[in-house]
Amino acid sequence: MARSSFTCSTEHRWSFGRIGVITALGALALTFASPLAVAVPTVTATIQVGSSPFFVATSPLLNTAYVTNFNDNTVSVINVRKRSVTATIPVGNTNVHSNNAYGVATNPLTKTVYVTNYTEGAVSVINGRNNTVATLIPVGNFPTGIATNPLTNTVYVTNSDSKDNTVSVINGQTNKVVATVHVGAYPNGVAINPLTNTIYVTNTDDGTVSVINGWNNVVTETITVGTYPFGIATNPLMNIVYVANLIDGTMSVISGRTNVVTHTIPVGSFPTGMATNPVTSLVYVANQGDNSVSVISGRTNLVTRTISVGNSPAGVATNPLTDSIYVANQGDDTVTVIAG
Repeated sequence: MARSSFTCSTEHRWSFGRIGVITALGALALTFASPLAVAVPTVTATIQVGSSPFFVATSPLLNTAYVTNFNDNTVSVINVRKRSVTATIPVGNTNVHSNNAYGVATNPLTKTVYVTNYTEGAVSVINGRNNTVATLIPVGNFPTGIATNPLTNTVYVTNSDSKDNTVSVINGQTNKVVATVHVGAYPNGVAINPLTNTIYVTNTDDGTVSVINGWNNVVTETITVGTYPFGIATNPLMNIVYVANLIDGTMSVISGRTNVVTHTIPVGSFPTGMATNPVTSLVYVANQGDNSVSVISGRTNLVTRTISVGNSPAGVATNPLTDSIYVANQGDDTVTVIAG
């Protein structure tokens, strides 16, 4: 199977960001703890993007979604309100023929977008205010997954080549790699619980998840999950981690407190990307093999709905502020928009 198919001291700035994010999440949780939280997800739009869109990330404060187009080496910028592409950004080194835009993540506090360039071994840093590439950061070989911790302004990149099997840790202020963490075989997906400063990495070839302490960049635990774990997401408010096991067609549920798998939930065929909405406690899994998205209740660990989307969905992202879901359909070059 082909491996390709978030004038004061730093401490004060971190404290302010942490309080702001926690307060915002808490307020949203109270706001949506109502019938809105159990609304039926419905497809509301289909947006044409670039060639072979892989993954998608949102910047709720900018009302924007970003989609990596693997074959074009570009990022499509979607205006959430207009539900249309407003910009297309070339990424990677323009002198390299194949950079292959792959993973994407945002830091909503700094309005910065990060994109892994698969064959180049680098990360493109995009200024979300003007949609221009600010710099290119060298990382390891064949970088795939990427995630941010807005509270510490740190970026984590999985380097999937067998010579690496590492995670590059990037300081978001200096755009420099400050640490390299060795994990399992073929690290792919990466997700963060910013409230505990814990990083979770799917090691696709050995069926495990590496748990990294964000304070010292040390692997503290290795958790066995299903076969070929690919996508991964967290619910920080519940301190739960969700892993899509591509070959098994299942999702592993991990307690962030104990690092133990508490449930294994059947989903669709070849589950790849996944995302959560911490406000509604819903989990979304893109099933690449049957062109669907599984919707799972984080409270009951049951699949509540299966939604048909485009051809070969890969990445999925949520905007908790609007309760919207965005699915990148690799097979037909579209993004499906779902209202939660």
